[in-house]
Amino acid sequence: MNRPNTISRRGFVQHMVGGLAAAGLPMWYAQEIVAADEAKAETKAEGIRMGAIGIGSPASRGLAIYNDARRQKGVRYVAACDVDANHLERAVGIMKKDFNTSDIKGYEDYRELLGRADIDAVTIATPDQWHAIVAIEAMRRGKDVYCEKPLTLTIEEALILIKVQKETGRVFQTGSQQRSDARFRLACELVRNGRIGKIKRVECRIGGNPKGTFKTAPVPKGLNWDFWQGPCEAVEFVPQRCHYEYRWWYEYSGGKMTDWGAHHLDIAQWGLGMDGSGPVKVVGEGEKPNDAPNSYNCHPNFKVTYTYANGTEVIAQSGGENGVLFEGENGTIFVSRGTIRASDKKLLEEPLGKDAIRLEVTNGHMNNFMECLSTRKKPICNVEVGASSVIVCHTGVIATRLGKALTWDPATHRFGEAEANAMISRPMRKPWKLDV
Repeated sequence: MNRPNTISRRGFVQHMVGGLAAAGLPMWYAQEIVAADEAKAETKAEGIRMGAIGIGSPASRGLAIYNDARRQKGVRYVAACDVDANHLERAVGIMKKDFNTSDIKGYEDYRELLGRADIDAVTIATPDQWHAIVAIEAMRRGKDVYCEKPLTLTIEEALILIKVQKETGRVFQTGSQQRSDARFRLACELVRNGRIGKIKRVECRIGGNPKGTFKTAPVPKGLNWDFWQGPCEAVEFVPQRCHYEYRWWYEYSGGKMTDWGAHHLDIAQWGLGMDGSGPVKVVGEGEKPNDAPNSYNCHPNFKVTYTYANGTEVIAQSGGENGVLFEGENGTIFVSRGTIRASDKKLLEEPLGKDAIRLEVTNGHMNNFMECLSTRKKPICNVEVGASSVIVCHTGVIATRLGKALTWDPATHRFGEAEANAMISRPMRKPWKLDV
C-alpha cells in the first residue's frame, strides 16, 4: 500500500481506522479491516489489455466501471465499443488522454472488439438485453469478463452463463459491488453468527419505478437504434426507451426489481447463507402500470414476498429507506451504502469471537477481479453468485407481472405454474441467439 511520505505508518493506520469508524463501522471492525489490508500481499494484474463494451455517456455505469478498471495496476485499455457513435467518440477520446496514446480503437459492433487476440478481458455495461449474448461470446473467445448487474434479462440466460463459464474456465465477476463494501459484509457476518437471533424477515427497500407516457421521435444522429434493440422486438424510437431510461421497460429490464434488487436481494441471499439457492414461494403484487402505448410499463409501486424453506420471509418493496433491514428474534440491523445501525448499538459494538463465521474480504470490487485475473480464483461475486441473486429478482418480476403467488424450486429452477415457466425465457429477434 502506498502512503504519503509525510505520514508515519502508525499515523496512516490511525487515519484509516478513524475514517472507517467515521463511516459508521464499529472501531473493532475498522481495526480488523486495516490490519487485514496491511497484512495482505499486493497482487496485481500484469499487462492486462482490456476492452470496454457499452461505454455509455459521461454519467453512465459503463464509464464508471472503466474508470475503476483503468486505475488498477497493470491494466491498459486498448478498445471501446458502443452503438451510439457520440458516446463512442467521447469514450475513445477519454481513453487516449488517460493512457497518453493515440492507439485506441473504437467499434460499433462488439464482435469486432472480441475478435482481437490481444484483448485479455472486457468490461460489459450494455443494456440488460445484451449482457448474456455479449458475455457468452466473450468467454467463448477466451476473454475474462466483468459484467455489470443485473447479470441477465431472464432466468434462462443466467443458467446458460453458469454453463458457459464452467466450460470455458474464464474469470467472471458480476458488478454487484456491495459484496465488497465493509458495511454490508459486517451486517451479513453479524446475521450469519446469530447476533440478532433467528432471522424472521428481511426487507429489501429498493425504490419505485417512474411513470410516464412518451412520443416517438427521429432516431438521433449516430445512434444505431436497430442494433441497440438487438434481440428485442423492433419498435419506433422513443428517447425514454434508450440509454439510462431503458430500465423502466420490461422489454429491456426488470425495473427496480433488477436494478436495485440485484444489489439488495444479493445482500439478503449473502446474509441468509443462501447463495446458490433461493425461496420456495414468491408472491408479487403492485400498482398496475400504464398500458398506453409508449409508456413506462414496470409496476410503479410493488411488494414481492419471498418465503424460504426455513420460513424466513424476504420482502422486496418500493417503499422505505433504501437499504436492507434484517429482523431477528433479538433485534434488527439496517445497512445501506451510507450507514449501518442496529436496534441496540451493543449489537454492533461487541466484536465477533475467534471462531465466528467470517465472509470473504476484498479490497474493492474491481481490485478483486484484477487479483483473480492473476490467481485464476473465483471472484467474490462470480457467475454462480450473480446468477443466483438475479434469478431471485426475476422470480419476483414474474410474480408481480402475473399478480399471483407462485411456487419455485431453487434446485431445478422451475415454477409449479405453467404460465410462470413460460416466462423463464424470452424469444429473441433474429439473427440474435444465445450461443450455448
